[in-house]
Amino acid sequence: MFILLGHWLEMRARAGASDAIRALMDLAPPKAVVLREGREVEIATAEVLVGDMVIIRPGNKIPVDGEITEGSSQVDESMLTGESMPVKKVIGDKVIGATINKSGSFRYRATKVGADTALAQIVKLVQEAQNSKAPGQLLADRASQWLVLVAIAIGIGTFAVWYWWLGQPLLFALGLTITVFVIACPDALGLATPMAVMVGTGLGAMNGILFKNASALENATKLTVLVFDKTGTLTLGQPEVVEVVTATGIPESELLALAGAVEKNSEHPLAQAILARAGAAVTATTTEFTNIDGQGAKGIVSGREVLLGNSVLMQASAVGPGDLLQQADRLQGGGRTVVHVASDRKLIGLIAIADASRPTSKATVAKLQERGVKVAMMTGDNRATAERIAAELGIDIVLADVLPGQKAAKIKELQNQGHKVGMVGDGINDAPALTQADVGFAIGAGTDVAMESAQVVLMKSDPFDVVGAIELSHATLRKMHQNLWWAVGYNTIAFPLAAGVFYPFTLSPEIAALSMSGSSAIVAINALMLKRTKLTGIKSPSTRPTAAGINGATAQAN
Repeated sequence: MFILLGHWLEMRARAGASDAIRALMDLAPPKAVVLREGREVEIATAEVLVGDMVIIRPGNKIPVDGEITEGSSQVDESMLTGESMPVKKVIGDKVIGATINKSGSFRYRATKVGADTALAQIVKLVQEAQNSKAPGQLLADRASQWLVLVAIAIGIGTFAVWYWWLGQPLLFALGLTITVFVIACPDALGLATPMAVMVGTGLGAMNGILFKNASALENATKLTVLVFDKTGTLTLGQPEVVEVVTATGIPESELLALAGAVEKNSEHPLAQAILARAGAAVTATTTEFTNIDGQGAKGIVSGREVLLGNSVLMQASAVGPGDLLQQADRLQGGGRTVVHVASDRKLIGLIAIADASRPTSKATVAKLQERGVKVAMMTGDNRATAERIAAELGIDIVLADVLPGQKAAKIKELQNQGHKVGMVGDGINDAPALTQADVGFAIGAGTDVAMESAQVVLMKSDPFDVVGAIELSHATLRKMHQNLWWAVGYNTIAFPLAAGVFYPFTLSPEIAALSMSGSSAIVAINALMLKRTKLTGIKSPSTRPTAAGINGATAQAN
């Protein structure tokens, strides 16, 4: 009975470590409505075939991955991507299984079903990570093998001493020998690291941080330098207006109204940045709009000729710099793209545009530096642009003018200096660097190639999750060490007790069995306590509904 109780406690603890996988699997709806021979038919999600036309109505969960062919809607992808706002989906857009349709109705063609869906791939990734072995576990496995040999030797020695040397009854000597064999079962030592790995990787999955293997979980604790790709990782990869400078007597609202009126007719990314800044100020319409390749655009706004573009356009149009020449030099020296705005051949202002930093980038850098990790930024941009962003974010090391083929070499240079290097990136050209790094982190919104090359996938596309990954790695490693010390300490005390060294105080085989099972249960429960540990960037399952907390998949996992 004692043995059964101990194993029951152990199995309960093991089951708790698999919560992440069960919660992920529960996200997929059991049924789907598809068109078969012109009729709507409800079938099991597992029976949906590639090419099937799936019908989705308001409130429905999307069963499998696919592409919208008819209709539009807002889709809640929060349980998979971490984005709190619904995403607008129109014809041609991709939808992901397990996300929730909010408002409209649409039809889509199934493109990935069964084990090929994004959700299934994530579940597979988590399972593989939980079943993998950390480097520290190899040591524990070898120790377990030696423990068995030591137990056999001590057991034989116990029998020999008590029966032949001290002349105790055969039954007494056999009882102590059996107690030694029972109490020396290496369950606790064998469970010490895999239980911690299971809980750590599961907790990571619940927070959108996917460790592909246990080695990555352990190696992340050793990093001394983290190299971030700039565009799409530290920055959004989207230009935004960062500064507006106007000529004397010209209000900023007037400048933006004129610029926005012209840019309404353009699809250029810089034009969209100006429109976003102008907002409601844009009321006038533009006539005679002309796009000037490589230079800018012009048009007539309320009877005024308005030009927007670079200095080349201003010179070609005989627009003098006025009193803004030094301001233009200052903005360009800071690595910004400067849009000149002229009205009736007179320069009235400058609009500085730059790639916007992600909202959490600065906090990410600060937290990593608090942990003693140096932060580097690698980019193909010129040094002025790179140093401006580095200064804004407080980055230690700037690697500028780096060509795509040179990124892996830069990582190797840092490694040759004795650093353990992590690389965070999202693009195809980041893949060699992610592979070269001691631990590669792929931003979830990145390319499939980058995600395949990395050891850790940050599914929410949030650089702050790097902090969460490192915090979780350190906490998991602490649990491994605690469990190993407990297992070693238990056996150090248990062997003398079982062998009768403290006679007349001895242990019976029943008590030995209970203590052995209890030791294994303590190791498992200690690993589960990781879920209750407060970690920066990691939310405990107890603070939110399990399914809603799963951020473990993304559209880019396809």
